[in-house]
Amino acid sequence: MTELRDSGVMIQLAHQAMMKMGLNVSGVFRRLGVTPELLADRNIRTPHAAQLLFWRVMEEESGDADIGLHLGENMPVYKGQVLQYLFLSSPTFGDGLNRALNYQRLLSDASQASTGLDNDNAFILVESASTEVTGLRHLNECLTLGLVRFFRYVTDDAFRPSHIHFTHEAPDCVSEHERIFQCPVSFSQPDNRIVFSRTLLDLPSSHAEPELLQLHEKLAIEHVAKLERQDIVAQVFRVFGEILETAQVSLEEVAERLGIRARTLRSRLSDAGTNFNQLLAEYRCNLAKRLLASTDESIDEIVYLTGFSEPSTFYRAFKRWTGQTPVEYRNQRRQAGQ
Repeated sequence: MTELRDSGVMIQLAHQAMMKMGLNVSGVFRRLGVTPELLADRNIRTPHAAQLLFWRVMEEESGDADIGLHLGENMPVYKGQVLQYLFLSSPTFGDGLNRALNYQRLLSDASQASTGLDNDNAFILVESASTEVTGLRHLNECLTLGLVRFFRYVTDDAFRPSHIHFTHEAPDCVSEHERIFQCPVSFSQPDNRIVFSRTLLDLPSSHAEPELLQLHEKLAIEHVAKLERQDIVAQVFRVFGEILETAQVSLEEVAERLGIRARTLRSRLSDAGTNFNQLLAEYRCNLAKRLLASTDESIDEIVYLTGFSEPSTFYRAFKRWTGQTPVEYRNQRRQAGQ
């Protein structure tokens, strides 16, 4: 099963909110293992399951029982991304909403937002595909507030929710929720839902442009295709991790474990701009460097763990990858860590 991931823009927006709130950013990120390189990478995708750790650390470090609500309040509005462009160039808010939902994977693989109508109201259901993360209070409140603020932005402040529903239990005091959402908020509901007047669906966009809409939709399709290409690489790496020590690694064996034909796997890797041998070498190289730098495993054991049959073959491959012998690499890394 493919690991669910979130767009790196989510942690980047959270970082800006944390700075604005004066929180101990370095302490939080040290506990989470977030590096400056990750924050600077606009293409990074973070594990969705990491939301559990993120919000636990955030609550502990901030001491704020409503940290999800307050982080969402201080986050910059989601801008400069293809989903924003789809909204702005669509003829109406409702049309932009439906188009954006077709590409919500750009924000998160776990997104399961959908829309519906109920008499004079329309609503958006907000949920995660992950059973681990579903019902996580801080995430749901932060995400819901982020959506409300984004909808206000793309409608020139015309969007106003009439009611907010959450599946989690009510906190001791709900006045803070009603202050921030500016509408009634109900808890212990069957789903997480943003309710608003259905007349807003027909609200014209002041930035509607048919030619730009076609361009933005094409861009969204290309971005989703790129994520799908990245998926196959991640799946191959996962199989490498499962069989590298115990089986002869071949394209045919990996394809069989993924439930596809070898020819299909070869084609999908080509579409992703890589090939099987290149990925196997990359995986072995990264694994060998990690074991050499952070463990006391013997070289012979690392030869076995990286799937090589002979130490001499491993030595030649590692020298080709890094320009150093395994011993030279380990000594350099240890000296750098002193």
